[in-house]
Amino acid sequence: MPNTKSAIRRVRRVKKQTRVNRIRKSKYKNATKEMDLLLKSTDKQKAKKYFPKFQSILMQVAKSGVINKKTAARKISRVSKKIK
Repeated sequence: MPNTKSAIRRVRRVKKQTRVNRIRKSKYKNATKEMDLLLKSTDKQKAKKYFPKFQSILMQVAKSGVINKKTAARKISRVSKKIK
């Protein structure tokens, strides 16, 4: 248990941030799953249409620090190669 006032506030802040990060991570995972499904389907046009949104989600998550920026860039690059 936290003993000082600042430690109590810190626990409260960490709980809130954990919730936010969990939402962001879920958003990221859903985006990657959606893109995988679209790439496996025969219609590549849907994947091309979804790509800007996919890219946006990954960069948002990377900017907030949930995943590494280089990881996001690598995933985006690999998906773009598959689309072309």
